[in-house]
Amino acid sequence: MTGPTGAAPERALTVTRVLNAPREMVFKAWTDPKQLMQWWGPKHHPAVHIDMDVREGGRFRNCLRSPDTGVELWHHGVFREVVAPSLLVFTFAWEEEGERGIENLITIKLEDLGAKTKLTLHQTPFQSDAERDGHGEGWGSTFERLAEFVEAA
Repeated sequence: MTGPTGAAPERALTVTRVLNAPREMVFKAWTDPKQLMQWWGPKHHPAVHIDMDVREGGRFRNCLRSPDTGVELWHHGVFREVVAPSLLVFTFAWEEEGERGIENLITIKLEDLGAKTKLTLHQTPFQSDAERDGHGEGWGSTFERLAEFVEAA
């Protein structure tokens, strides 16, 4: 299927969430490895390893593990833009063969709403609707954990 210009339509994911926490707190939760360990990953695969250098050109490598099966999901990327406290842009790839191992780009925008923060995630490209939708479910659960973390602070 192609779009009006003949190009294939972009498969992208956009998730928006309003958090009951100030933007600076939310940004720190994204950029401090100790805080990230408290909420990174969906409930069924929480983070067990976080290694990150949050600066333009800095790298990260993290691991999520299923508490039920012990299956580990490693992923890595490079920070392309870091603008405190409003923007993070980084590459993301699962350390797997096939479609899940294809690198994509994630943009996190944090909008100041006073005592609240509007978080918008945009991730692209995906090779299939199924892979995009799977990431959508994972981010939904991850953002539930983020909300619990920043709102309890």
